[in-house]
Amino acid sequence: MKVHLLSADRDFDFSAEAIPEQEALVQDLELDVVFSAMSQGDPVLDQVARQVVLHGLDSPDEIRYRQSVLSDFIGHPDLVGELYAICLDPIRARKGNWGIWGRTSTNPSTILAGSVRELEMFAGFLKQLRAVAEKYSDVVGSDGLTNFFWSLQSNLTEEYFDTIEEHLRRLRFRHGVLMSAVLGPDISGRDFVLVWPNQTKTTWRQRLGLGPKRGYSFTVPPRDDAASQSLENLRSRGVNLVANAVARSADHVESYLAVLRAELAFYIGCLNLREALSLRGVPLCFPDPAPATPVQLQATALRDPILILRSKTDVFGNDVRTGGKQLVIVTGANSGGKSTFLRSIGVAQLLMQCGCVVPAEAFRSSVCRGVFTHFIREEDSSMERGRLDDELARMSSLVDSLVPGSLLLCNESFASTNEREGSEIGRQVVRTFLESGVRVVYVTHQYDFALSFTRSSETESVLFLRAERDADGSRSFKIAEHEPQPTSYGADLYAKVFSE
Repeated sequence: MKVHLLSADRDFDFSAEAIPEQEALVQDLELDVVFSAMSQGDPVLDQVARQVVLHGLDSPDEIRYRQSVLSDFIGHPDLVGELYAICLDPIRARKGNWGIWGRTSTNPSTILAGSVRELEMFAGFLKQLRAVAEKYSDVVGSDGLTNFFWSLQSNLTEEYFDTIEEHLRRLRFRHGVLMSAVLGPDISGRDFVLVWPNQTKTTWRQRLGLGPKRGYSFTVPPRDDAASQSLENLRSRGVNLVANAVARSADHVESYLAVLRAELAFYIGCLNLREALSLRGVPLCFPDPAPATPVQLQATALRDPILILRSKTDVFGNDVRTGGKQLVIVTGANSGGKSTFLRSIGVAQLLMQCGCVVPAEAFRSSVCRGVFTHFIREEDSSMERGRLDDELARMSSLVDSLVPGSLLLCNESFASTNEREGSEIGRQVVRTFLESGVRVVYVTHQYDFALSFTRSSETESVLFLRAERDADGSRSFKIAEHEPQPTSYGADLYAKVFSE
């Protein structure tokens, strides 16, 4: 049986290596805030959330598959809790019984006994899973849960459990172990084979020792430790193959429950995030994933989940329509919400591609092959290199990771040098990325950089957005489609700071 709640044709690979530039992405987009809301302090939920969110899907159909499962869990929140609790029970049981199960032993007889105990316990949990499937199979509509419940009901039948219980009962060998062997040239035993016990009942005459002998036997004296150890060695050689097979069966069931637990943990994280955002009264939607080409980005009332989770005040939403343009340049007033808007796009893209909800009235975007960031940073505290040197080094690392179809988010890139030099570096870098098929959203105060794209042949593929400023100098935190201006209204901030 397979779980397949995160993907239709495979279990999620929770051992996958970190994505390129993962540390920078988490830092720049402040994703720890999202992971904290998803995990609610649970380290398992946190680990799963990081793996699934950062290793997003690039197929719209696979994203919708995952969204459909999440929609079922939203409609039936008790369902995911019941399933997850069943998967946690084996962990709790092991903490109290691991020492007597013997799975860490090297003795085949001990391994066999421990594995049989595990399988007996796992059978009970599988019965609970089947009971949940029977309870909810008629109320779910997603392909993921429908197939999952069908698999449980069709494979875990009463006949299956009866067979399992009978095999486990026999594997306890309460009436001893029957095996065959041959004598080697040195009169030592070899070719040990476990034999199915004879189920015929002995007569009263045979029990009294009357009549012809059916076999020969001997009794080990109670204090003969060497003989007892020799018999145990013979028994271990006979049950070795069976012990290995039963241990592998126990490992298989344990692995199944572990994968189920991990995949359910992601959906619990999504429900936790949805609840945390809902408490702030913001609209939430399932994004509409679009194919990688043509490039699309359409959002209505898109909000930054980081700001929502951190701020106690109302968070404004923004609308954006890129109209198939590969480059978006965002300029405008200082402290006008440009960086927050940029972050909202990046986090929404990641949430969409992992199958989660997004804080917006509507969100549609082309899937991308990885989200990457290049944000302004403080100067290296070790003073080993300056800010521009650091920016160039980080951009060089990004060049090695970006592929056609990637999404690059730049926030005040190359602002550590003068405007003429920073604009020229930015122009060359961005044009190279555009030629390589990389989508770019570029927030900047460099008027020379933004202006150059209004006067070039690339203008048709560029969308210009600007952070609005009211007539009295206040910020509306709205981002609208406007061409860049030669000022970022830094004087407004100067007047505000020094008038207080």
